[in-house]
Amino acid sequence: STTMKSLLLLCFLLASSCALPFEQKGFWDFTIDGDGLGMMNDEEGSAIFPTPSIPDLILPPMPMCPFGCQCHLRVVQCSDLGLTVVPKDIPPDTSLLDLQNNKITEIKENDFKDLSNLYALVLVNNKISKIHTKAFNAMKKLQKLYLSKNFLSEIPRNLPQSLVELRVHENKIKKVSKEVFRGMKFMNCMEMGGNPLENSGFEPGAFDGLRLNYLRISEAKLTGIPKVDGPQTQQELKCVSRHRNTLQLQVSVHCSFCYRLGLGFNSIRMIENGSLAYLPVLRELHLDNNKLSKVPTGLPDMKYLQVVYLHNNNITQVGTNDFCPVGFGIKRAFYHGISLFSNPVNYWEVQPATFRCVTDRLAIQFGNYKK
Repeated sequence: STTMKSLLLLCFLLASSCALPFEQKGFWDFTIDGDGLGMMNDEEGSAIFPTPSIPDLILPPMPMCPFGCQCHLRVVQCSDLGLTVVPKDIPPDTSLLDLQNNKITEIKENDFKDLSNLYALVLVNNKISKIHTKAFNAMKKLQKLYLSKNFLSEIPRNLPQSLVELRVHENKIKKVSKEVFRGMKFMNCMEMGGNPLENSGFEPGAFDGLRLNYLRISEAKLTGIPKVDGPQTQQELKCVSRHRNTLQLQVSVHCSFCYRLGLGFNSIRMIENGSLAYLPVLRELHLDNNKLSKVPTGLPDMKYLQVVYLHNNNITQVGTNDFCPVGFGIKRAFYHGISLFSNPVNYWEVQPATFRCVTDRLAIQFGNYKK
């Protein structure tokens, strides 16, 4: 009836007036109807652009790397940047830190405080003149420390006892204290050349306890070889110095496991008789660029000697038994390198039998002598 239709229309209008106003929450909300026709509801997301309910997005922290440096696989390279101080924000898991070719003047107490995993530290070619005594305290795993070409007047104290290799050449070091290397039982390589070191600059026992395979003191102010009474694992002793005074091989060098002895670029005028007897397994002897007037005595008794550098000396004659022993069975290894060029000796006057224990004629280098 007409009355019933009017009542139904009134109820519909009243219900519509009580509903909450439409509130758009998403770009596609205007298409959603109560029957779920057309687009999916908010909880299911859009059929075209899924819109799941996402909590606040938490991004992983960006990896630390000092400004201007390059960081990759625990290697931090900050070389050639003109740095005057050690940069901050070095990742704590860094294994190799390269700070060479900068202008750093001082290493402070907390510069490396978080770098307990550091394996190698390169500080070559800076202007470092001061290193705090606690600068390396956190480095329990450091094995390689390169401090060459700086302005250090002494080797840093409290170095990590884990050190295997230390290079401090071309500094201003004049003294080596016996306290510096105490407890470093793993140290086997040390480069100390280019420092104004004299023999008196080495305290007695400075190298005690070290298992050095390689020791080089080049272009220093030595007038003799520092006493190095290392253990039997010592394989190489290389001491080179530039000094006007005569340098003589001292009897204090007891190196029963030295394989190579380099004494080039000195002012050596003679090698004392019997000095080479303390080097029974020597393979190479470098005496070039000195002032020797004759071939050192004792070479024929060195069973394993294979290389002898004697060029650029003042040797005027070479005897038949200067290199090779008399008889057979004494020499265990033949020479494969003897250099005698740039000496005032007439090579055509040297008897062929002089080189009877040499592998072949190509192993001998005479050349021409020019004043």
